[in-house]
Amino acid sequence: MALVKYNNNSISAITAASSLPTGAMTLIKSQTASSRATISFVNGASDVVLDSTYPIYIVKVISANIATDNQDLVINFSDDTSSHAYDLTKTDTYFAGLHTEADNDAGLQYETGEDIAQGTGFTVVTKEQANDADAGACSTIWLFNPSSTTFVKHYMMRSNWFQHNDYAQDAFKGGYINTTAAVTAIQFKSTSGNIDSGTFKLYGIKDS
Repeated sequence: MALVKYNNNSISAITAASSLPTGAMTLIKSQTASSRATISFVNGASDVVLDSTYPIYIVKVISANIATDNQDLVINFSDDTSSHAYDLTKTDTYFAGLHTEADNDAGLQYETGEDIAQGTGFTVVTKEQANDADAGACSTIWLFNPSSTTFVKHYMMRSNWFQHNDYAQDAFKGGYINTTAAVTAIQFKSTSGNIDSGTFKLYGIKDS
């Protein structure tokens, strides 16, 4: 029995694993943090592509540990191709599931203090992260059509980390960058101190 694959051009039968499409997700740049104040992906710098080459970009944050306890890992975007001021206006929303190591508290909640309504500051990826050796954070961030000069730019995040007060958190955030200029750069940092360790990988996704 053949598998049926749908794309924008046709419906085609796949009769063997070797017929499955490959290469739709392309690694553009990988960076390793080692006591770094920021991690940035800037179009045209250090082999980074963040333009119309891909309609969707993904950043994978892998085991990111921050140097200072009880701080946030945050993200912002830029449309400035020279100085890269990370100050674009954003609106987003945030909710999270949580559970303590001691199994004495758990919940699912919308956190109004972590969303943004037309703000220009950095937005939360992980909240109140611990800096213990076993407390690294992992996250996936999607950025859609950043090169558009017609529409605002949408983004989504899913993050999992160990909070400083012994909570495991699984958070979801989504929103939009309120600019019709092309977004050309992404930056991560901690709200205080450095990013101690971790891997940050930028991928592009083809639309067909």
